[in-house]
Amino acid sequence: MKFLKKQNEYIRPVNSSLSMYPKTFFMNKMYLGFVVLGLFLSTTSFKPTVDGIKWLTWEQMQQQQKVQPRKVFVDVYTDWCGWCKRMDATTFTNSEIVSYINQNFYAIKFDAETHDKIKFNGKEYGFVASGYRGYNQLAAEILRGQLSYPTSVYLDEKMEVIFPVPGYMDAKQLEGVLNFVYSNSYKTTQYDQYQKGFKGKVE
Repeated sequence: MKFLKKQNEYIRPVNSSLSMYPKTFFMNKMYLGFVVLGLFLSTTSFKPTVDGIKWLTWEQMQQQQKVQPRKVFVDVYTDWCGWCKRMDATTFTNSEIVSYINQNFYAIKFDAETHDKIKFNGKEYGFVASGYRGYNQLAAEILRGQLSYPTSVYLDEKMEVIFPVPGYMDAKQLEGVLNFVYSNSYKTTQYDQYQKGFKGKVE
C-alpha cells in the first residue's frame, strides 16, 4: 500500500503544475489517443488466421454449386482408420493445404460407413450391411467399388467423378494433385508428367 501511495504521489503530486489542468483536458487527450489507435488498426492489413478446412455436407455442397460452381474434394474415411486420423492431424492442418482447398474447392468429409441416407444428383444412397462393417452406397459409387481408406475423390463442377486417389497423402503430395485437378491439367496431361514441372508452396 505504501508503494501504491508513493506511486500516486509521484504521478500527480499536490503542488504539481499538472493540477491546474481540468480533468476534461486529460480525458480529451485519452479520447484522441484511442481515435488515432483505431484509425491505425483499421488501415493496417493483417494476415488472416487459417482456422481449418471448411467441410460441407453433401447437401450443403449441392446448394453451393447452384450459386458458384466449383470442383469438389471428398475425403473418404472411416472412424476406425488409423491413416485417416493421421491425415487429419497432419495433411489437413497444413496452412497451405487449408488455404488452397478453401479458395478453390468445396470440401466434404465423408464417412464411408455412415448409416445416414444421402441424396446426391437426384438419387438416394443408403447403408448396405455387408461383411463385418458394411458401407454406404454412395461411397461404393464414387470409389468405383474399391473400398479402401483413406481415399481422396475429386468431382468436377458438374459433380461427376474425375478420379479417386486411394491411400494416405502428406501435404506435399496432396498439393500436387489438388493443383493438377484445379488447373484442369488432368484433361490433357498425365500426372507423372505434370508432377515433374510442378513447384508448390508446401515445404
